[in-house]
Amino acid sequence: MRAETQELSRSLGLFDATTIVMGSMIGSGVFIVAADIGRQVQSPGLMLTSWVVTALLTMIAALSYGELAAAMPRAGGQYIYLREAFGPLYGFLYGWTFFLVIQTGTIAAVAVAFAKFLGVFVPEVAASNKVLPFLSTQQIVAIALVVALSWVNSRGVRTGAMVQNIFTVAKTGALLGLIGAGWVLGRNETAMARNFGGDFWGGAQWGWSTVQLVGVALVGSLFSSDSWNNVTFTAGEMKNPRRNLPLSLALGVGLVSLIYIACNYVYLLVLPFDAILTAPEDRVGTAAARAIFGDGAVRMMAGAIMISTFGCVNGITLAGARVLYAMALDGLFFKAAANLDPVTKAPSTALWIQCLWAAALTLTGSYSQLLDYVIFAVLLFYILTIVGIFVLRGSKPDMERPYKAFGYPYIPAAYILLAGLVEILLLIHKPDYTWPGLIIVLLGIPVYFAWTRSRKEVKA
Repeated sequence: MRAETQELSRSLGLFDATTIVMGSMIGSGVFIVAADIGRQVQSPGLMLTSWVVTALLTMIAALSYGELAAAMPRAGGQYIYLREAFGPLYGFLYGWTFFLVIQTGTIAAVAVAFAKFLGVFVPEVAASNKVLPFLSTQQIVAIALVVALSWVNSRGVRTGAMVQNIFTVAKTGALLGLIGAGWVLGRNETAMARNFGGDFWGGAQWGWSTVQLVGVALVGSLFSSDSWNNVTFTAGEMKNPRRNLPLSLALGVGLVSLIYIACNYVYLLVLPFDAILTAPEDRVGTAAARAIFGDGAVRMMAGAIMISTFGCVNGITLAGARVLYAMALDGLFFKAAANLDPVTKAPSTALWIQCLWAAALTLTGSYSQLLDYVIFAVLLFYILTIVGIFVLRGSKPDMERPYKAFGYPYIPAAYILLAGLVEILLLIHKPDYTWPGLIIVLLGIPVYFAWTRSRKEVKA
């Protein structure tokens, strides 16, 4: 067992782990991306299909990760799995992309979404209100949120988990409230007749063209369902991780996936499909709430999305620093990031490094484009990690595996094939997004060799 699992404070229970899964997944995407998915697939049926396929892929991945999480309950999670299966280069490439764009870019994007919806209540908080030529009031609020939650999490994992628990319960309740209100109060008979009648499939041709259409449209739903793996990064602080990690992955991903499908179903109960496609600024959740509750729903939904994004930033801030901490212990990140606060046992230096880079991405304003670029890389690392289950079964057959991947080898292999097909479709149909993501990953190769060579020279 590595030293960090003895030094970190093991104080996270099953409920904490499940709220980290759910809270990290639920941001602003479920309220917004339905419009873009609908425009791509051009039918209510295929829009729902996109969410169902995403739910199946994410659930299979989570159940597969459970084996790795239970076998290697160490801080760093997915970074550790890739390192153990394929070697330190692969772990570094994941950590490099994770720090450079995936985690910090997500923190920046979700923090700006929080600031954007705060603008509904405080008009002065707007992207157009410039304090300096390079700094808007919206960016100031976003950076302040990132700094504040980094400080909260530097006070210890229990403090961060407490915030996570409160906000995950609140935003899950808000989504369930929207779903319940839409089902009971907001059912639009005209919209339902069209959406679930002859227009349900929109004349889709059941063949390869429809497979391609849905595969490419999955980008939005996959990104909205991402970050479920963040709980694996906190394994070094988990009570009974060999049981609680796999269980929290199954519970958290399963619940969020059901909520997402139900939410999109309610959109179709409440709104004509055309209204989903043309929702102002793609705010489908707000349009649905307005149809149910009237104009006052705009502020109500803004508040709900602020709660959702606040909890999301907290969850990914808490978890992300543990990857940098694990890399630093391996000598693959700045040495100071391996330091733990002597009182709180939190990786405070790693938290502040993550905070600084996320704030820098917020200032550049390019985080959304970067995230578009790396969704291909995110899926690629998921595929590699699940391939790692097969590799480790062969290379380390005696490794203790308290939980084994559901349906192995067939279900994990099905994920590899299906996710691989999505990757191929993205390469073909969205090259402007996929190739830059690959380049970001590949740039890590020379950085890895330069980093390791410099460390050898220092030691010599």
